[in-house]
Amino acid sequence: MALIVVVMGVSGSGKTTVGTRVADAMHCAFLDGDSLHPAANVERMRRGIPLTDVDRAPWLAAIHARLVEAFTHGTCLVVGCSALRQSYRTVLAEGVPITWVYLKGSEALIRTRLQHRTGHYMKADMLASQFEALEEPSDALVVDISQSPRAIAEQVVAELRGSAHADPAGATERWKGQL
Repeated sequence: MALIVVVMGVSGSGKTTVGTRVADAMHCAFLDGDSLHPAANVERMRRGIPLTDVDRAPWLAAIHARLVEAFTHGTCLVVGCSALRQSYRTVLAEGVPITWVYLKGSEALIRTRLQHRTGHYMKADMLASQFEALEEPSDALVVDISQSPRAIAEQVVAELRGSAHADPAGATERWKGQL
């Protein structure tokens, strides 16, 4: 059985950092959802223009296609994706059982992180629009991001180990002590 995990949250919450650690511990592939944004979306965000639902549609479709592919082939996949609104999560989950991990933190903490991040198109001045769009999930593992990335990843893996979804091909034994 494929384990499909989507690590979600606003920009700067740690989706890539935590998602990569979780994927490594689980011997899964990791997909940074931002890598599938069309160039026009990246340019809009670089200029400080929030995306519309029309802008997001091809991006969500591309991520969904990767989720379906992993599920169909029975492979384990961890995806970092903002998935801010329930409607986006519905699109992503169509036909795919997803374990959602919500990286939750204060706007002040995340703003500080974004102000110190270099080389990324998403800047701190776009954060308010992310929090405005955010519809917190009711069906996710919620993790406080004020902890270290290692502690967050350890918590996520421990929760996945304990869940009914999460023992693809004996993965529980492989996860032990690998963070």
